[in-house]
Amino acid sequence: MHKIWLNIMLLSFLQSLVACGQQTYDQKLQSLYKNTVSLIQPQEVKEKLNREDVVILDTRSAKEYSVSHLPNAKFVGYDHFDVSQLEVIPKDKEIIVYCSVGYRSEKIGEKLQEAGFENVSNIYGGIFQWKNEDLDVVNQEGEVTDSVHTYNKRWSKWLEEGKGIKVYE
Repeated sequence: MHKIWLNIMLLSFLQSLVACGQQTYDQKLQSLYKNTVSLIQPQEVKEKLNREDVVILDTRSAKEYSVSHLPNAKFVGYDHFDVSQLEVIPKDKEIIVYCSVGYRSEKIGEKLQEAGFENVSNIYGGIFQWKNEDLDVVNQEGEVTDSVHTYNKRWSKWLEEGKGIKVYE
C-alpha cells in the first residue's frame, strides 16, 4: 500500500511539473500544432534543399529572417502575408514552410492550402529544431552563421545551449 501511495505522489508531482511549464520541446510543439498541415522533419528537408522543385518559405518577421534563415528560403513573412505574392508558383509545386517553432508557419500553410496549393508541409520544430540538429543557417549575405533570432527571451529556451547564438532583440 505504501508503494502505491508513493507512486501516486510521484505521478502527481511529475504532472505538476508539466503543468507549471516544465514541458519538453516535443510536448510544447504538440500543444501548439493543430496538425492541419503535414509535418516534415528537418533532416528530410535538408535532403531536398538542393532540388529545384521545392520551395522553402520563411514565415517569420523580416528582422528574424535577416539574422538567419534556411539556405534558399524565400521570405514571405507572417503578419502581412499575402498569398498573391506566390501566384507564379504552380499549385502542385512542393512547398515547405517554417518559422521559429512551427506555429506561425502552420497558419501560413493553412492559407496556402485554402488557396489551392496541394503539396504543403511544415518543418517540425521550425528553425529551432533545424539548429538543434546542427543544420546550417545562413545570413543575408548567404554565409553560414550560428546566429538565430529566437523571437524573444522566453522562447529562446527551445534553442538548445551550444546549438546557436541566441538573438532576440
